[in-house]
Amino acid sequence: MAKQKGIIKLKGTIGDITFYKSKDGYVAREKGGVDGSRIANDPAFQRTRENGAEFGRAGKAGRVLRTAFRALLLNASDSRMVSRLTQRFVKVIQADAVNERGLRNVIDGEAELLNGFEFNIRGKLGTTLYAPFDAQIDRVTGALTVDFPSFVPANMVVAPSGTTHYKIITGGAEIDFENEVYVVETSETAILPWDAQPTAVINQVNTVTANSTKPLLIAVSISFYQSVNGQMYPLKNGAFNPMSIVAVSGL
Repeated sequence: MAKQKGIIKLKGTIGDITFYKSKDGYVAREKGGVDGSRIANDPAFQRTRENGAEFGRAGKAGRVLRTAFRALLLNASDSRMVSRLTQRFVKVIQADAVNERGLRNVIDGEAELLNGFEFNIRGKLGTTLYAPFDAQIDRVTGALTVDFPSFVPANMVVAPSGTTHYKIITGGAEIDFENEVYVVETSETAILPWDAQPTAVINQVNTVTANSTKPLLIAVSISFYQSVNGQMYPLKNGAFNPMSIVAVSGL
């Protein structure tokens, strides 16, 4: 793959060269590859078919998770989040010790490997929020709880320049990755001042199905705001808003 230079950027195919725009800029590559029907039927490509099936399964699982947490993700993700999340799900699937290659899945894998996933590498929760909190999953009641003891925002929240206020948002989800359905509930604080005054204790409980047999996940995110003449404006369109999965319970 080669990068295009010059004033005029090409798109399309000329001869055996395809020109297109990617996240890395305008690039060009030579046409090639193996015929699709051969990949689908030739025994020599059995491993390729197996890998493709599992990669597709990982992509679908990532889409379901993103949809479940859409309310939190709207202002807290980076441009490569989708591919990074798919790769994380590949690892989840590869941890399946029950099924054969090509048939491995999220349910029989290790959903706990999703814990700690950062949706925005430009603003990670782990380097933004230093206030201690406790995330607990109660499968019996379906309560997914996040508790924050009182903390001083100016000391425990690293905010981008111009911040005057912030908001903490949590989400609890029960996800059926096989049938691509979910139950989700979210909670959020009021828009709070980013100052040196201790906060009140924050307790957020998001409830899903009691006694669920599906993976349960908790996510935490922070949004930053700037107050101008009494109006609150989201800061920098969410470029530095962090979001992370902080607790996971598989089957």
